[in-house]
Amino acid sequence: MARVDGKVIICTGGTQGVGEACALLAAETGAEGVVICGRQEELGQSVAAKITDLGSRGVFVRADLSLEEDCRNVVRVCDQEFGRVDGLVNAAADTNRGTVEETTVEFWDYQFAVNVRAPFLLTQESVRIMQREQSSGSIVNILSVAGYCGMDILCSYSATKGALKTLTKNNANALRKHRIRVNGINLGWTDTPAEHVVQRSQGSPEDWLEQAEEISPFGRLLKPIDVARLSNYLLSDESGILTGSCMDYSQRVMGVFPPDKK
Repeated sequence: MARVDGKVIICTGGTQGVGEACALLAAETGAEGVVICGRQEELGQSVAAKITDLGSRGVFVRADLSLEEDCRNVVRVCDQEFGRVDGLVNAAADTNRGTVEETTVEFWDYQFAVNVRAPFLLTQESVRIMQREQSSGSIVNILSVAGYCGMDILCSYSATKGALKTLTKNNANALRKHRIRVNGINLGWTDTPAEHVVQRSQGSPEDWLEQAEEISPFGRLLKPIDVARLSNYLLSDESGILTGSCMDYSQRVMGVFPPDKK
């Protein structure tokens, strides 16, 4: 298991799902401090306590990532508490659905604010601190294979993930001279609390997960801990000079046609 001994890590979306798994694994593998954010105070404080129980120092910042000031404040609190930022995991995302016909301008703008602008703002603030401290940092953006195209119900979501992938590549190129690495993980279908909410809202059967895993080549969907292990490697020194990579973490080989069912 890759270790992040002594590092200070920010994990957005750290109150549940992929973000929580990334935050807890960072704590478990030696992080000095882990800052998480979210809109639910009670849930956030609970995860922060788990981080502290693992021997790290957990800090929760209440934040709505659709708001510019809240995004900047997450990094500001990290700087106040620890005096540095060594790693950033942009895991928070709005995953709600919408076709091209039904997607409103308001929803489009909101999803882009959370899924693209927030990672940009958090990266901007974190990079300023990394440069100030002259430290080699690592940024991990949680992407999606939907960024290649996406289902018809993922119009704006797919667009946000495509934009974030381009931002990942651009930032990696721009920041390499500062020895700050930026990588992305293109996730396939992942079993998270947010996915359960979305499946219920769109009328999927109660056993949707069992059905989905039955037809999956490896017999299951991705789990948050799978993503956390790869994210932790990218945050760690073990990933060396790796930067600008957007890795597909999916059971479907992109570009295969016709798509395999199993």
